[in-house]
Amino acid sequence: MITAARMGAVDRNAAALGVPRKQLMESSGNAVARVVREEASEGDSITIVAGRGNNGGDAFVAARFLNSYDLSIHLLGRPETITTEIARENWEALEKTGYDTMTVTDSADLDLPECEVVVDAMLGTGISGKLREPEASAARAINATDAAVVSVDVPSGVDADSGEVPENAVSADRVVTFHDQKPGLADLDCDVRVADIGIPAAAERYVGPGDLAIGAPAPDSAEARVFVIGGGPYTGAPGLSAQAALRAGSDLSFVACPESIKDVLAGYAEDLIVQSYESDYLTPEEVDGLISTAKEYDDVVVLGPGLGTADETLEAAQTFLQEFEGPMVVDADALEIVPEVDTDATLVCTPNRKELAKMGGPELEDLEEGADEIEAFAADLGHVVMAKGAADVVSDGERTRISTRGTPGMTVGGTGDTLAGITAAFMKECDPFDAAAAAAYANGRAGERLDHGGGLLASDLLGALPEAIWGEK
Repeated sequence: MITAARMGAVDRNAAALGVPRKQLMESSGNAVARVVREEASEGDSITIVAGRGNNGGDAFVAARFLNSYDLSIHLLGRPETITTEIARENWEALEKTGYDTMTVTDSADLDLPECEVVVDAMLGTGISGKLREPEASAARAINATDAAVVSVDVPSGVDADSGEVPENAVSADRVVTFHDQKPGLADLDCDVRVADIGIPAAAERYVGPGDLAIGAPAPDSAEARVFVIGGGPYTGAPGLSAQAALRAGSDLSFVACPESIKDVLAGYAEDLIVQSYESDYLTPEEVDGLISTAKEYDDVVVLGPGLGTADETLEAAQTFLQEFEGPMVVDADALEIVPEVDTDATLVCTPNRKELAKMGGPELEDLEEGADEIEAFAADLGHVVMAKGAADVVSDGERTRISTRGTPGMTVGGTGDTLAGITAAFMKECDPFDAAAAAAYANGRAGERLDHGGGLLASDLLGALPEAIWGEK
């Protein structure tokens, strides 16, 4: 099963891997034509009713494989309003090569001819709900015909994820859906054919620009605050996490730290808001106040950067995990206590290879080769795990994705701290697993943009992050 949003991400990833959407459209249209030929007999009439998006583009391709039939193609709208270049190219190819094409600029003008098969290619997986004009009138005409109805990807109006069917949706006899079954099609009273259109497995397995599109918030998304709890023995780590969160879309970034390092942390950037407590390191006495702050402002918490491993600090981290119920990235020194804690918080854990083993996970030299073992560990742990290495492996115990973006120079200290901050910023709006995968990709892309053979600093990544995130979308 694959959701509509994930299908869009996989399409984009495939294009980044060298399999462009135009090539996939050719395969999709061919698959539609095969099913139409199964329904039609020699000499039958076939009518295609197409929308202005890629769903219509798939049908324009299908038309070229249906030469032996009496074929007519109806476009709902003006050709110049076709929304994608590849769909427009396929429409123009039909016009130039003499196919029976016609445009419907007024829904009242749609007159379906007598035919044996109607191809519904008005709306695909990205649009659902009660149909509006001109699709509403077209759907009524399609549903009123005695012809067999073949829908492209999903019957127009049907929600491909939930299966919700508005009263004026197209009632299909057959559906040709692409790559994988869509969850909302399972309960439809029709035949559903899943067509392999040549999307490589790597487009699902490896994190790409499609994952970034669904795992990163829009620049103008809802207000997000990140609350970094870190520092004591170290000051750089929490500063990097907090600044990375701002660069990744957080509106505000707070750092809770000991009073002794407040001025140092505040000096890293004017944008940071530093809240101090009196002890020299995190202690259990501070936990109630930190939880109260995080709850009051609906923060995404980053727990761990630079905390140190004093017994009282680990006790405090354990208490925080037990009592906090919100979204949280757990990093660095706080990771080792996660397996011991029963928590209702939503966690993304970000261990490197050594920290992964210390948590009770697999001991691995190559994280990518051990991805299945990391998935099994995440399933046992019950939280999202983002194992950091030359390749980052992200798993929630059921889904696993691998990010190979980045450079050898990113082994420098602090890049994991920037990754924690990016992840927290993304978690406010997105599913934790999707947020973690997108964050790994963004962090690596930022490093690639700065690659000059050596001398990379983690702080260099901060300025490159906005372009790495939103310049890719």
